[in-house]
Amino acid sequence: MGKLENLDFKKNSLRNINNFLQNIDFKKNLREFVIRNPSGNHAICAGLKEDISVNIKGHVGYYCGGMNQNANITIEGNAGTGLGENMMSGLIHVKGNVSQSAGATAHGGTIIVDGNASSRCGISMKGVDIIIKGSVGHMSAFMAQSGTLLICGDAGEALGDSIYETVIYIAGTPKSLGADCVEKKITKKDLIKIDELLNIGKIKKIKSSKFKKYGSARKLYNFKIDNVSEY
Repeated sequence: MGKLENLDFKKNSLRNINNFLQNIDFKKNLREFVIRNPSGNHAICAGLKEDISVNIKGHVGYYCGGMNQNANITIEGNAGTGLGENMMSGLIHVKGNVSQSAGATAHGGTIIVDGNASSRCGISMKGVDIIIKGSVGHMSAFMAQSGTLLICGDAGEALGDSIYETVIYIAGTPKSLGADCVEKKITKKDLIKIDELLNIGKIKKIKSSKFKKYGSARKLYNFKIDNVSEY
C-alpha cells in the first residue's frame, strides 16, 4: 500500500494516515483503502480530494471527512461532532449514529446515517443531501441554506429554525418547528426527489408517500417590524 504499509492507528499516526490519503500515488493503481483501529480519533479523512474509497473499521471522533471532495468514506461505527463539515462532494456513509452538527456548512455530496443524528444536523448546510434513517435532535437544519434533509424518523424541537431554501422531508413527527419553518405541499417533483434519496440510502421500508415536506415561509428574508420578535 505504497510507502505506508498499513493504515492502522496502532501502527501509524493520524498525520501519517491523512497525509497518505491526501497524496495518493495513482501510478500504483490503488483506490480502495481500509483504516483499522480508529479509536475515536478526530479529523480522520479530512481534506481528501481524490475519487477513492475508504472504509473505516470502527468509531471516529470529531470532523471525520471534513472538507471532503470526491472520496467515498464508509464508517463502520459511530461518528462525533461535525461529520462531513464543509464537504464539497463525494459520499460519507455512517453505519451507526452521529453526534451534533453533522453536515455543517456542507456545500455538496451526500451524507447517509443508518442510525440517529443528534442536534443541529445540517446546520447552515449549503447544498448537501443528508439522509437520516433514524431521528434527528433539536434545531436540525438551523439556518440551512440549500440542499435536502431527509429524515425517516422524528425530529426534536425547532426543526428548520430560520431556514432558507433547504427542503426537509420527514416521515415522522417534529416536536416543534423553528421560526419561519412551515409545512408545504408535496408535489410530484418532491416525490421523485424522495424516491431518489431513498434509493441512494437503500431504504425500502418507507414509501415516499409517507413523508411530509417543510421549508421556509420566507417571512424573515427582509426585516419587518411586525416580525421583530422572531429575529
